[in-house]
Amino acid sequence: MLTATFLGTGAATPTVDRNVAGLAIQREGETILFDCGEGNQRQMMRYGVGFSFSEIFFSHYHADHILGVTGLLRTMGLQDRSAPVALYGPRGAQRILGAVIMLGIERNKFPVEIREIRPGDRLSRDGYDIVVFETDHRPDTVGYALAEHTRLGRFDPERARALGVPEGPLWGRLHKGETIALEDGRSVSPDELVGSPRRGRTLVYSGDTRPSLAVVGAARGADLLIHEATFGSDELERAKETGHSTAAEAARVAVEAGVTRLVLTHISPRYTRDAPELLAEARAVFPETVIARDGMVVEVPFAE
Repeated sequence: MLTATFLGTGAATPTVDRNVAGLAIQREGETILFDCGEGNQRQMMRYGVGFSFSEIFFSHYHADHILGVTGLLRTMGLQDRSAPVALYGPRGAQRILGAVIMLGIERNKFPVEIREIRPGDRLSRDGYDIVVFETDHRPDTVGYALAEHTRLGRFDPERARALGVPEGPLWGRLHKGETIALEDGRSVSPDELVGSPRRGRTLVYSGDTRPSLAVVGAARGADLLIHEATFGSDELERAKETGHSTAAEAARVAVEAGVTRLVLTHISPRYTRDAPELLAEARAVFPETVIARDGMVVEVPFAE
């Protein structure tokens, strides 16, 4: 399972319908947070995300992307959290995130580590990497791609039974690429039972950004691109001035990158809950587009 739960889909200020930035990715029982605006801990409770995560990745340090982390850490401390949490962010992480988590007179009751990352970093995890890429918003802003490793090919159980391979550990060894010996002396190789390796899934989160070649490159062939669309095309000059994208521009990034699906987020408070004008202009460029709403869950299936 690979899903994205949208904790906050608004821009700069919360509204009745949209909280400020926050995204939870859940993969194979693991939760990872991307950005943590004010009120995100309540959104996590509301939408059933839970607090079992161990890492938060920040795209940049505007208040609507970071202020929620103080309360979130305090709450987990009151819940007797003991496992460590790591906070990742671009240049200035120690100074800025360090100050944010020290707000108030309370102190964290569990280890909190702050790690500075930069574009080009590739953080290897069990079964996937977190790839950091440059964005065009303000100095020292980044986006993130969750890129799964190549998967094993499909195992053919019917063929295995026909060859007399008993179900159990031998199937697992064959699937992992090991040639096995049967009790009758015959050898069975993986080539006889396992198909070609299959690509993993890729999910890309742009953070706040103008359209950029770096984002296109990071999103190349992605299964899901989550891209900001703060404004409509009638506010193009405003988007340029503030380092944001229009819905049509985000859709063109999706086309150029050849992604499968696009979800637009970071919607300005000037638009209604469903932002139909933004959706219409994006779909005119890239039909497989939806507008994110708080609480929306998007599943990323395997390509095959």
